[in-house]
Amino acid sequence: MDPINPQHFNDALIVLLDETFDNVQGFYLDRGTSLFETLNGISADEASIAVGGKCATLAAQVKHVAFYLQVVENSMRDPEYPSVDWGEIWRTVNSVTPEEWEDIKEELRTNYRQVVKLIENTSSWPDQIEIASFIAVIAHTAYHLGEIRQALYTLKA
Repeated sequence: MDPINPQHFNDALIVLLDETFDNVQGFYLDRGTSLFETLNGISADEASIAVGGKCATLAAQVKHVAFYLQVVENSMRDPEYPSVDWGEIWRTVNSVTPEEWEDIKEELRTNYRQVVKLIENTSSWPDQIEIASFIAVIAHTAYHLGEIRQALYTLKA
């Protein structure tokens, strides 16, 4: 069996990331449900509400995804990238002003673009860890997208 062409793999990752974040193409999301499309309809006030007693705010969910993208990118560029405090965002991001909410969404978009650029510039995949990291970005973001969309049903009911 022939090995997977790295460019085909990169293109597939980018298509699935695009679906997850920006432009639904019908792989697994319904029209109008990508992350950025979903976030466009959320105010700072709504982003500041924790849906349940132990649930994070939508702002924390989005900040977490932005942070996750940054950590994956930094880890890919520097295998010695230090451990991070995954719990900090959950402990510290609660209510946000309209400006803070816009900053969080812009941070997400910037980090997303950086991850796509990194994939575009990757000519080979050294091992399964790097491949798994980028597949995990899709799965992890899809999980949080589901959390956000479910919370919206409760918030807007």
